Amino acid sequence: MTDHPTDSKDRLIFALDVPDRESAMRTVKLLDGTVGMFKVGLELFVREGPQILQAIRDHTSSKIFLDLKLHDIPATVARAVRSACAHPVHFLTVHAAGGLPMMQEAAQAAAQASELNLLAVTVLTSMSEADLASERGTGMGSLVLARAELARQAGCTGIVCSGQEVAAVKQQCGDSILTVVPGVRPAEGAVAEDDQRRTATPAQAITDGADYLVVGRPIRDAKDPRGAAQKIVEEIESARRNIV
Repeated sequence: MTDHPTDSKDRLIFALDVPDRESAMRTVKLLDGTVGMFKVGLELFVREGPQILQAIRDHTSSKIFLDLKLHDIPATVARAVRSACAHPVHFLTVHAAGGLPMMQEAAQAAAQASELNLLAVTVLTSMSEADLASERGTGMGSLVLARAELARQAGCTGIVCSGQEVAAVKQQCGDSILTVVPGVRPAEGAVAEDDQRRTATPAQAITDGADYLVVGRPIRDAKDPRGAAQKIVEEIESARRNIV
């Protein structure tokens, strides 16, 4: 399992949700040294392919998080994970909805690489309790905890959950699994056209046990993105000092 981050900057993951290589590299160079990791999602990866991962690695010392949320039959996902092992990736996501056998095979494939760590996405932060009830008729908290436990049993390094469930996940799993929290929103300032439903402030998420925070638009859309990132790192540091 990967070590828990000790530096507050290393706990901040920037979501590189941009459309192309030019935008990505401009942002990477701007934020280099202020965030611990850059997250590459579907939009950028599908547009630019694996080459974007090496391009990022060539221009920053920050780690790379490949967020593909793989969800298919176990053998297919395992092969995709083995392919990812050839690239400079620290975190890779599968979707916990794929079930225990899928996550087990994925974790076994990830173990072939010394750097690659597998994260299981529990429930997307864009889904609300009402959305989930209409689809499954079950509670958000119980589903997140059930999937977190399956991910732990499967051998995943960590899970992705919202700040609203991270305390319960930590209470259930302790430090045996890393928690990565997206949908993080600074206390001041709303995000335009926000599609996140289960959000938390950086201080709330850290206080409740989050190991990593994923932040995108509050940094990307700020007048001073580098300053916005540094302010979030300061909030993370302050929250860590207040934890007893």
